[in-house]
Amino acid sequence: MTAKHGLVVEPMSKRVMNLYGFLAQSARRFPKEIALVWGEKTWTWAQLQRRVNAMAAALQKEFGVVKGDRVLVQSQNCNQMFESMFACFQLGAVWVPANFRQTSDEVAYLAATSGAKGLICGNSFPEHVEACRQTSAVMEFAIAIGKADFAEDYDDIVDRFDTETVFTAPVDHDDPCWFFFTSGTTGRPKAAVLTHGQMGFVVTNHLCDLMPGTTHDDASLVVAPLSHGAGIHQLTQVARGAKTILLPTEKLDIAEAWRLVEKWRVSNMFTVPTILKMLTEHPAVQERDHSSLRYVVYAGAPMYRTDQINALKTLGRVIVQYFGLGEVTGNITVLPPTEHHLEHSEDTRPGTCGYARTGMQISIQDDSGNEVSPGITGEICVIGPAVFAGYYNNPEANAKAFRNGWFRTGDLGHMDEAGFLFITGRASDMYISGGSNIYPREIEEKILTHPDISEVAVVGIPDPVWGEVGLAVCVARPGTAPAAEEVIAWLDGKMARYKMPKRLVFWPEMPKSAYGKVAKKLIREELIKRHQLDDPLEQ
Repeated sequence: MTAKHGLVVEPMSKRVMNLYGFLAQSARRFPKEIALVWGEKTWTWAQLQRRVNAMAAALQKEFGVVKGDRVLVQSQNCNQMFESMFACFQLGAVWVPANFRQTSDEVAYLAATSGAKGLICGNSFPEHVEACRQTSAVMEFAIAIGKADFAEDYDDIVDRFDTETVFTAPVDHDDPCWFFFTSGTTGRPKAAVLTHGQMGFVVTNHLCDLMPGTTHDDASLVVAPLSHGAGIHQLTQVARGAKTILLPTEKLDIAEAWRLVEKWRVSNMFTVPTILKMLTEHPAVQERDHSSLRYVVYAGAPMYRTDQINALKTLGRVIVQYFGLGEVTGNITVLPPTEHHLEHSEDTRPGTCGYARTGMQISIQDDSGNEVSPGITGEICVIGPAVFAGYYNNPEANAKAFRNGWFRTGDLGHMDEAGFLFITGRASDMYISGGSNIYPREIEEKILTHPDISEVAVVGIPDPVWGEVGLAVCVARPGTAPAAEEVIAWLDGKMARYKMPKRLVFWPEMPKSAYGKVAKKLIREELIKRHQLDDPLEQ
């Protein structure tokens, strides 16, 4: 069809590959190779596909799951959780994973918000099942992972449907496959709708920008919940037939993680900065052979420069940073190993989170949506195939999230002339002191150069004179006991005086979200609990 300004072609089809196809392809190519490791158990690609097919058949034939239905999953990392992702995909249903650290009320909210038809739940969370049943009017079934009173065991169901067959549902580009719940650090979690077409691009992009050269000879260690970025990372491994190794322990066991890296010759893993910090500060990293590592990917929050340098010195140039929200499925920037430098100079761009991912475009915009010049701070906005379809059943949130087609991240930052992005912080973290905008991250970076400070978070608190002032919450390194007054005196001259935190407190550990992030919302809640918002300088 010809139009006045050029040729317009009406698409004949928006059909795309069902993401289950990644598993089917790897099972076809590498049926006898190990696909998944958990504790002492291993599954080949053929065995994994057979189990997924059996659960898909059960969901369809016994529980009535059809294309578009949502299935909530509440579980610690395990083979059943991993399998449930592909069983949902195969039916064209929507996988709705919850972080296993969430409370029963929080999971019940996810069940009601998503309209989940059923719940697959670990047997150690019976109260979550009961809460979901009481809260949701549409939940029809539950499946237990392990023996439980509240539902039939997942493995027993797989055994019953082992010989059943099920067809893979045809899907279009915009058919949803995953409800990726935001972490909810600034309010109730929202369900970001990820689609089959979008995720096909994301997997390709991850392989292109984060882990080039990944093949079935690689192995990936999971050290974070599959419900979030780690799940997307593992989907990428399945696409290439690379084996996945799950930690056998409920809590993060650093020594065990390094043992598994050595045993399975792990070549990549997905982490967040707090986990990477723990991995590289633990003595086991010096005791185990980790020479097989090629890509240690960290995301979820910017990594402080001091921790980045220590990771580089410990692991070598294998660390990869990416910046991206769940709504953009991690696909905004990448900082590959070649752009990680030990030396500190303008040419090495310390503090950058990288440049735009392949196929994505970044714009730094002012409050009116106008793009600002390089070096000017504004809101980080993005367009491209990795951007989600929108929030489920939340038109108000969608209206706020998009402007002129751009997705608004809510993060502040600036770009240099070459297109490298520097994150200043969340817009909600900025505070105004004496009429000046204060960005906590800059202050935090300075405080972390103190030899006795391990972690820090700066928040703005009310002040009768300046409107707001900075309060720094710090964690001291083991074996040290710095005084608050001494640290503030040490900072004098290292930054403009109006940016200096007026108060500083020490805590034994920093509260973190279910995904391992240091969340300012949790910091404020803890300050209130400790009655420290109005206290003078103290330890």
